[in-house]
Amino acid sequence: MASSAGVGELMASWDRRRWLWSVLAAALGLLTARGSALEVYTPKELYVANGTQGKLPCKFKSTNKTGRLTSVSWSFQPEGTDTTVSFFHYSQGQVYLGNYPPFKDRISWAGDLDKKDASINIENMQFIHNGTYICDVKNPPDIVVQPGHIRLYVVEKESLPIWVVVGIVTAVVLGLTLLISMILAVLYRRKNSKPEYTGCSTSESLSSVKQTPRKSPSDTERLVKSLPSGSHQGPVIYAQLDHSGGHHSDKINKSESVVYADIRKN
Repeated sequence: MASSAGVGELMASWDRRRWLWSVLAAALGLLTARGSALEVYTPKELYVANGTQGKLPCKFKSTNKTGRLTSVSWSFQPEGTDTTVSFFHYSQGQVYLGNYPPFKDRISWAGDLDKKDASINIENMQFIHNGTYICDVKNPPDIVVQPGHIRLYVVEKESLPIWVVVGIVTAVVLGLTLLISMILAVLYRRKNSKPEYTGCSTSESLSSVKQTPRKSPSDTERLVKSLPSGSHQGPVIYAQLDHSGGHHSDKINKSESVVYADIRKN
C-alpha cells in the first residue's frame, strides 16, 4: 500500500511539472508573437571642436508605436576607464538629468520619439568629454538587442580631421554653385520672356518700294542706233516740237525730238 501511494505522489508531481512547463511555453510564445527586436543606430565615431555644441545622434527602429512606456537613457564611459555613468534619462516627455559634474547644465533633449529619434545636445564640449557614449532605448514589448555606442573625440578647432575640412569646403562650394545656377536660370528666363519684334525686315521693306519704270528709248534714239556702223555720221540737227497748245497752258508740255538734217560724208 505504501509503495502504491508513493507512485501516485510521483505521478502527481510529474503532472504538475508538465503543466508548469506548458504555461511557461505558452507565455513565451505570446511574448515572442507580440514583441520583436528593437534596433538602435548611432555613428561609430564623432568629432567635435573644443568649446562648441555637439549633437549625439541616435535613431531606433521599432515595430510598435511609441507611448508612455517608451524611454531613452544615455550613459558615458570616460576615456581610459571601464566605469559607466548614467547622466540622462527621458520618459513621458520629461527630462531627468544625472548628478555627473562634467555634464551639469550642458545637456538638452534634441530628439522626437514619434520620429524614432533619441538624440541629445551637449553644450560647450571640453576635452574631459572624450569617451564613449551609450544610447539605450526601451519600447515594450520590443526587446533591445544592443544599445548604440558612439566614440566621441573633442579636438582643437584647428586640428579637425582633413575629411571634415574637405566636407565643409565641398558643402560651401556646392551651395555657391547652386545659388549661381539659380540666379543664371532666373536671368535666362526673364530674357526669353520679352516679346519679340514682329515688324518687317529690311529686305522686305526694300522689296516693297515701288521701282521707277525705265524710260523707253525715243524714236530719235532708235533712229541714231539704226544707222550703219560703217558710215561716217555727220552732225545731226535736233528740234523740239511743242504740243502744249499755248504758252500758259496748265497741261504738262510734251516734246518730241525731230531730226532736221543728216549730213553724211561719202
